[in-house]
Amino acid sequence: MKINEILAQIDAGAIALPVFQRGYVWNRDQVRGLMESLYRGHPVGSLLTWVTQTESANARGDTQLQPGYTKLLLDGQQRITTLYGIIRGREPTFFEGNPETFTGLFFNIETEVFRFYAPVRMSQEQGWISVTELMKEGLDGFINQIQENPILAPNFGTYVGRLNRIFMIQQVDLHIEDVTGEEMTVDVVVGIFNRVNSGGTKLSKGDLALAKICAAWPEAREEMKSRLERWKGAGYHFKLEWLLRCVNSLVTGEALFSALSGIEISDFRNGLQRTERHIDYLLTLLSGRLGLDHDRVLGSPYAFPLMVRYVEERGGKLSDHAERDRLLFWYVHAMLWGRYSGSTETVLNQDLAAIEDSEGGLDRLLEGMRRQRGELKVSSTDFAGWSKGARFYPLLYMLTRINHAEDWDTGIELSNHALGSLNRLELHHIFPKSLLYERKFERHEVNALANFTFLTQDTNLKVSNRDPGEYIREFVNKQPRSIESHWIPMDPDLWRIENYRDFLEARRELLAEATNQFLSGLLHGSMPEPDTMDVLSIETRDTSSTATREDEEQLLLEANIWIVENGLPEGEFVYQLVDEVTGQFLTILDLAWPGGLQEGYSQPVALLIDEDQETKQIANQAGFRFFTDFESLKQYAESTILASSQVAS
Repeated sequence: MKINEILAQIDAGAIALPVFQRGYVWNRDQVRGLMESLYRGHPVGSLLTWVTQTESANARGDTQLQPGYTKLLLDGQQRITTLYGIIRGREPTFFEGNPETFTGLFFNIETEVFRFYAPVRMSQEQGWISVTELMKEGLDGFINQIQENPILAPNFGTYVGRLNRIFMIQQVDLHIEDVTGEEMTVDVVVGIFNRVNSGGTKLSKGDLALAKICAAWPEAREEMKSRLERWKGAGYHFKLEWLLRCVNSLVTGEALFSALSGIEISDFRNGLQRTERHIDYLLTLLSGRLGLDHDRVLGSPYAFPLMVRYVEERGGKLSDHAERDRLLFWYVHAMLWGRYSGSTETVLNQDLAAIEDSEGGLDRLLEGMRRQRGELKVSSTDFAGWSKGARFYPLLYMLTRINHAEDWDTGIELSNHALGSLNRLELHHIFPKSLLYERKFERHEVNALANFTFLTQDTNLKVSNRDPGEYIREFVNKQPRSIESHWIPMDPDLWRIENYRDFLEARRELLAEATNQFLSGLLHGSMPEPDTMDVLSIETRDTSSTATREDEEQLLLEANIWIVENGLPEGEFVYQLVDEVTGQFLTILDLAWPGGLQEGYSQPVALLIDEDQETKQIANQAGFRFFTDFESLKQYAESTILASSQVAS
């Protein structure tokens, strides 16, 4: 079928995109490569479609399908979407991606080169024409331009021939192979899709499960995304597959997505509503009781499917404060020891089975944790980690929020949701980095967890990089209890730079003691009730400034924002890297794209700021392409993924 006929079929609703297809992921290099191949008459591959009855076809977007039968595009989405965008000058109705990827393509009739719009270069060179304008308006206007240009006119015939070759791309025949027959169920078709896309974007188990749901409820994906957007507005960034796993555990009591295959759509829809309520309940509980008020300190999001099921079996609410606190006791330990950092489905199934009988379910959960860890206590050596990616970093934040730590300058309790640009919680190095580096301390010592605390931005600015032996004395005189509320050793000798290592050891002891006291209070129901705030009632929260705002942290945030603004997938902060075979925890990556910046098409990527050589080596061995500064990552994204007009020129 000719390309222009295929596009007409799309406009008529005779060809559409199935709901289980992911969005448009090509970059500008791939767009140019396709157009160059077509221009030079090279083969560009065939298409694969699934012929199915229109009434049972579930297409992406607002496509109005033709009556009777519809062809759903299984292989060729990227090529056809590209051609549609260039030839029509707009994206098709099923489009989901970055339209700038195929917007502004130009062709030089002198050099026969395709490039994306670069105003400086194109203003200095002759012969650039817009490919989309040529496709939409035809040759006449461009022929006149060539005739009237004294530089181009001598080669009139050659240049018109080149324009015609581009225009006639619309007449290129593409072979279409149809998959048809009653035996072609969603399961079979998705299997075919994965085989023919073995070099591209594969569907995960979650994608397949959602494809089955969307086959009977086309709005399912958007319904779930709307929930994710609401939680994102409250500071919690969750993945679609995470929510699907929560619904799965609630509805089926199983971790494996295959358990959804026998679920009625009405049960799934009701389950999604109940899951949303339970997640709201749990987020309010974790923020109010533990102070974990944004996803960067949440620690163990994959404990949620278990807790959602637990709450569901108890009618949507825990019976009393004792049961609530014991569940939180379990959650904190799941966070600290990486209960779900590897082999998630296997461990989750074990834990779901443990709570199947509501009587004694929590006891069995805790017993399973004890078998994994032994005595559920924290030692000072557990705080020996370093960097904000360490597992005990969320615990340090939690202790600050729940134990009424006070701001050193104002004496205000940091457990409250402070308002105002100078009252936000910021990470503070007790011993300033600059002073420690001057004394030749290693990076892992400078960024030790025991050297971290949290202050308001205003106080953090006042402290700056002053010697702790100087500024701590000042704050002790001004707010006697405030310094001690941060588990700072009160021996003045330990505030001296030369005694820094002794300071760390002493503070680790204090942090471990405070942690065990708090956890014991949760386990035995003796913790006092805090003043709570419904974190979900705050429409938009700038969690990027909460407990972060250090230079390194700000850089990671800016990098992620830039990536998203350029139509690429959002990265995962504090990504726990595990061995895919054994499930063993390996390390934590500051900011990672485990599926690549073009999911399924490029290798995993990570941004590692001030990490040691061991972490870099582990990331490299796991197949990650890592960058140690934002500019290098940006250059990679522009040149390899986005192929920006600046690089292209």
